[in-house]
Amino acid sequence: MNRAKKYAVITGASAGLGVEFAKRFAAEGYSIILIARRKDRLESVKEQIKDYMDKGTECIVMPADLTNMDDCKMLADSIKEKPVAFFINNAGFGDCGEFVETDLSKDLDMIDLNVKALHYLTKRVLRQFKRQGGGYLLNVASSAGIIPAGPYMATYYATKAYVVSLTRAIARELKESRSNIYIGCLCPGPVDTEFNENANVEFSMKGISASYCVNYAVDMMKKRKVVIIPTLLMRTLMFSGRFIPQNLYIANISKRQRRKVW
Repeated sequence: MNRAKKYAVITGASAGLGVEFAKRFAAEGYSIILIARRKDRLESVKEQIKDYMDKGTECIVMPADLTNMDDCKMLADSIKEKPVAFFINNAGFGDCGEFVETDLSKDLDMIDLNVKALHYLTKRVLRQFKRQGGGYLLNVASSAGIIPAGPYMATYYATKAYVVSLTRAIARELKESRSNIYIGCLCPGPVDTEFNENANVEFSMKGISASYCVNYAVDMMKKRKVVIIPTLLMRTLMFSGRFIPQNLYIANISKRQRRKVW
């Protein structure tokens, strides 16, 4: 089957990394399925990637609120008969502030999206890949998911730790069963997207471009790298963190996070 008959499915596709994933897979000749809450923004992305798409491919816009489990089920059901080559679990958001002061409903929506929706879609898509005989699934996490804890972004760090732990465990299971299915997690540091505004945060480090992050991630997926950290600086920081006592590590993260709170 040629690539035009296969699909790359991207959640959180209305901005940032989602748009760049759409461009990359469209340029590689895949048909695209875009998922996010706002149809108007998805239609705008569809226009943006038109010039990247080959003749014979299609771009499907699928509005869905993945904090709602009914919408997660709708998405999984709607793609179950399609030959999905890549599934990018990109939808997610963060928040910044003292835990007792941040909005509880926003925390719970974050858990619904970053954890529950991702978990549900990961299981449904992997089962589909097993029936298909293969596929690539990438869970977009964060370098926050590799760090012991993140004061002042406590819920966000906890959700991303879940994503990293889940992905690593599944990757090991697939390896031991000699499956050709790929699963990995993308763990970047700061990326120049709308994340900052949505999370009420300013990064203390310079962000990388969304385009660079995505192209690096896709290249590493194809090399079957499980935990993907796009920059040498972040890889060095993550590695050196293993040798620092955790209480000191968390205290240092806390100091950095306090500078971010508006």
